[in-house]
Amino acid sequence: MEKHVTILGAFFLALSIQGLLGAFIVFIAVTGGGLLSGEMEAIAITSTVGTIIGGLLLLLSLPGLVAGIGLIQRRPWARILTLILSFLLLLKIPLGTALGIYGIWVLMQDEAARIFAGDGAQGAGGNTMAQE
Repeated sequence: MEKHVTILGAFFLALSIQGLLGAFIVFIAVTGGGLLSGEMEAIAITSTVGTIIGGLLLLLSLPGLVAGIGLIQRRPWARILTLILSFLLLLKIPLGTALGIYGIWVLMQDEAARIFAGDGAQGAGGNTMAQE
């Protein structure tokens, strides 16, 4: 199960980095479009819209970034945060749904709960591979 938690963390990091990159691209493209026009009214409108949309995408990507880092570092709060985000991802068809299902499946396992509880119990005889 350790391997699944690490993979899930990597997926959340990748999805969040994609969102951060999208926020940057939207901000640059929308704001830059207004700057290229050279008109003050267009610059004011596009810079406002670009900032709002880019900022919103940034804010939506940050929880997944934090969750991915927390999962990889095995922080106890990361399990709950990732479960919440996984349930929200179910609405993002098709890839978000797949990641959401995988996240819920991984983090609802008893072994995953033990991993994040920090009690050191890793399955039968300490063998993490036995239950994967």
